[in-house]
Amino acid sequence: MVDRISRRLFLGGLSAAAIPATAMAQAPLVSLRPQARGPQLTGAERFVRAAGLRGDVIFAVADVETGTQLEELGGEAGLPPASVGKALTALYALDVLGPDHRFETKLLADGPIENGILKGDLILVGGGDPLLDTDALASMAANLREAGVTEVRGAFKVYDGALPYVFSIDPGQPDHLGYSPAISGISLNFNRVHFEWKRAGTSYNVTMDARSAKYRPDVDMAVMRVEPRSLPIYTYQPSARQDRWTVAKGALGNGGARWLPVRKPALYAGDVFRTLARSNGVVLGRVQVTQETPQGTALVVHQSDRLESILRGMLKYSTNLTAEMVGMAATKARGVRPRDLADSAAEMNRWAAESYGASQIAMVDHSGLGDASRMPPGDLVKALVAARKTGALRPLLKPFTLTDSQGRAVKDHPIKVSAKTGTLNFVSGLGGFLTTADGSELAFAIFTADVDHRATIPREQRERPEGARSWNRRSRKLQRALIERWGSLYGS
Repeated sequence: MVDRISRRLFLGGLSAAAIPATAMAQAPLVSLRPQARGPQLTGAERFVRAAGLRGDVIFAVADVETGTQLEELGGEAGLPPASVGKALTALYALDVLGPDHRFETKLLADGPIENGILKGDLILVGGGDPLLDTDALASMAANLREAGVTEVRGAFKVYDGALPYVFSIDPGQPDHLGYSPAISGISLNFNRVHFEWKRAGTSYNVTMDARSAKYRPDVDMAVMRVEPRSLPIYTYQPSARQDRWTVAKGALGNGGARWLPVRKPALYAGDVFRTLARSNGVVLGRVQVTQETPQGTALVVHQSDRLESILRGMLKYSTNLTAEMVGMAATKARGVRPRDLADSAAEMNRWAAESYGASQIAMVDHSGLGDASRMPPGDLVKALVAARKTGALRPLLKPFTLTDSQGRAVKDHPIKVSAKTGTLNFVSGLGGFLTTADGSELAFAIFTADVDHRATIPREQRERPEGARSWNRRSRKLQRALIERWGSLYGS
């Protein structure tokens, strides 16, 4: 059970502080004897109580050189780690796949090519690359033409079976949130489509496109209709070959844009590639999605960046799709074919227990988006200490800025922190490494959550529920206070 600061103890402390000083001005009528004060708070517990944070707080900190745990609260209890869980996913992928691993996306010819005519099928083969974007597809389309293909007589297929299909990373999130898209063996632009609207008299012009740094192809597989209402702002309706959206006219104002999640990644990638191929003079037929392992001659191969670089970006920008795809790729490389994210996360949990003795980690995905995940901070710290000895993780983590009492960043702070943050509504986490002024290095993890309150938030209000910002702000303040404490206490 999670250690809590007793409400009775807290109120008792307030009552004692409220006794006027004049009440003790006269000599006592009876002798004063020491009174039992109940359990005394540790220094860290006083920090927690001062934070006034509703819910639970657990943490652990250890010396990296010796592995000795220096302070903890919560024992083996776990809370949702939010995106701090991506640190574990990064270690999992690095260990199983290796830092030099590259994902490949291919164009296969299932038939002979004669005089520029492919007498067979052209297959776009997804290889689990989480960073595939429109620019990369444009290069593949140009290279297809350079390979001598001017016409395709067979079908145009997209293979997405390298990874299992998942409709949404966390189905408990509202439909329109771009950070919870679908997953499959092929992704494009983090499986998000760009929705833009501009006022045109009393109506609106809307576009749905797959824009990137160089290109802006319109898409047919995602459509938007403006409807005369105020709420709900968005609705989603799937069909066999389209993501069908509606938006409330009353919420649009004069214009704007946002990214929406894609639920049909293979159709999305195929739709965009057809447009790009046509711009290179190659006309393709209607997209056909297949899960059958493709056979044929490789005409074009696109390689991703090195996995280490991919993970650095994942930890910096906290991209959920990247975490889920590299996590499932690692599970597959371990010889396990997961049915869904929970299956793959369970394999990662087993790996963490085997590798670090972190037997209480119970992730339900690889990104931390699902709030059913539980992670004891002590188990993550075990993994961090082991990883630091191999130099595997800290170089990939972002510097974490410490602030003064006014919330202003402190330049050249004597405590240096590299960490992964994690934020859900009424859930906050921080895990990583700190170096004290004297050079001592510590590994730490801090998790805070008001799980009970979070469970009361209706699904449609989970984008910006009332009170979440202020709660998370107090949690981040507590995290910084604990780091300052540890840096001072264990830095000499």
